[in-house]
Amino acid sequence: MRTRLALIIPTMDLGGAEKQLCLLARNLPKEAFEVHVFLLTRDGPRSEELRKAGIPVTVIGKRFKFDFTALFRLRRELAKFKPDIVHTWLFAANSFGRVAAWMAGVPRIIASERCVDPWKTPLHFWIDRQLAKVTEKITTNSEGVKSFYSSHGIRSSQFEIIPNGIESPAFDAISRAEAFERLQVNTDRKLVIAVGRLWPQKRYRDLIWSTELLVTLREDFTLVIIGDGPQRSELMRFRDSVTTVDRVRFAGNRDDILSLLPHADQFWIGSEYEGQSNSLIEAMQAGVPVVASDIPGNRDLIVEHKTGRIYPVGDTASLARRAQWIFENPADAKTLGNAAKELIEIQFTVSQMVDKHVELYCGRNPNAGSTDR
Repeated sequence: MRTRLALIIPTMDLGGAEKQLCLLARNLPKEAFEVHVFLLTRDGPRSEELRKAGIPVTVIGKRFKFDFTALFRLRRELAKFKPDIVHTWLFAANSFGRVAAWMAGVPRIIASERCVDPWKTPLHFWIDRQLAKVTEKITTNSEGVKSFYSSHGIRSSQFEIIPNGIESPAFDAISRAEAFERLQVNTDRKLVIAVGRLWPQKRYRDLIWSTELLVTLREDFTLVIIGDGPQRSELMRFRDSVTTVDRVRFAGNRDDILSLLPHADQFWIGSEYEGQSNSLIEAMQAGVPVVASDIPGNRDLIVEHKTGRIYPVGDTASLARRAQWIFENPADAKTLGNAAKELIEIQFTVSQMVDKHVELYCGRNPNAGSTDR
């Protein structure tokens, strides 16, 4: 008999957690698992790949923060599906999902924390600690996330670190000239790419300002920011106040990132917190030299002068200096890119990510629900 697995997440937006859940759901062995995905809030673009793979997707339709009717709708849907395991992802689903699973009498409840979350208040952490008491394990992708939550009162032994999986790149190989044409960058310039949602966590202001600092040393490069989000208009105004379109371009959301990355001369990520960035992993997989902010999620991937360059969060001058070093030392930069690519190919495969989840789902933790600290 197959194990019935319910995966619960707020949405199917184009985020990193959503991508990992889809990879997991699509690649779990079908002869062993019957998977059903529940979306707490709303549907999204990633649902299509789940439905194409024959995986049912149910939208619960939570309408606002304290919409407790969604809790009872979710409990009802879980009671109909009768899962052996519920695995929740991200705070809203971790909260509503674990309570609904407990109310529905689901025998095994697993949660997932995907990021260091400094935005959480004492109330959020209190909720996390209380729900940990009915949780068998909490999966995460980073030692930094585990340490963060351990510091807020959740047993470190309750965490299971499962690194993100990255698919073998399937993309249309394009020429450098075509990549630059798509991004509206002159081919005589060097290309720096940053990818992610346009919101404060990503600190795009730092990247824009670092670009202007670096221009004092060289004017032969363009930073292209791929992604969209609530800060788009603000960031474009900031760009226009400190630099020019030739130096910083906004490319919006794109579905050809994997085709573009191999033609980048550098990849920048300046986030103030992350779990484990999928865009960073994809850049490393493409062998692009990386300059990354010194935060736990990035430190799991970037070792200074071995797999990339690290700089203190918010230190725009340090970012500019490291970027200049990469431009001035192309042989060493290529060595960094090759080492990063090798790391991803060995340690961050989809098969490894799925196998570790299978081991978790097929085992039982005799200390589940223990409240000792």
